[in-house]
Amino acid sequence: MVTVYDVPANRLIKMAAEKLRDFPEVTPPQWVAYAKSGAHAIRAPEGADFWYVRCASLLRSVYMKSPTGVSRLKTKYGGRKKRGSRPEHHADAGGSMIRKALQQLEKAGLMEQKKKKGRIISAKGRSFLDSIAKEVKGGATPA
Repeated sequence: MVTVYDVPANRLIKMAAEKLRDFPEVTPPQWVAYAKSGAHAIRAPEGADFWYVRCASLLRSVYMKSPTGVSRLKTKYGGRKKRGSRPEHHADAGGSMIRKALQQLEKAGLMEQKKKKGRIISAKGRSFLDSIAKEVKGGATPA
């Protein structure tokens, strides 16, 4: 059985992002085109499918290490903040984008919230990602 652990992350995320477009609950908020992804970012994300790629990446992250909360994901998606001539330091990503994406994935039924622990992947989400992993690996196309 092929799982998420057996395939390259970039190919899995790209294919999952394409399939997330079919979920009516997962739609980019209007403000996402104007907001930076964190204090470390210089500009707002420019990719046309940024929201779907971020949602797919979050789904994979929660699959790989759960339960996971927004705080840990902010650290993971953060980056180096340029500070002029001073040394660079790590800055966390913005929590609003991550929180909204997780809420949408919950509405779609791909994630669920565990009391006082964080978010975990649901059975539907695990099946969704495993079927994509099988497709990426070269197995039969899921129905």
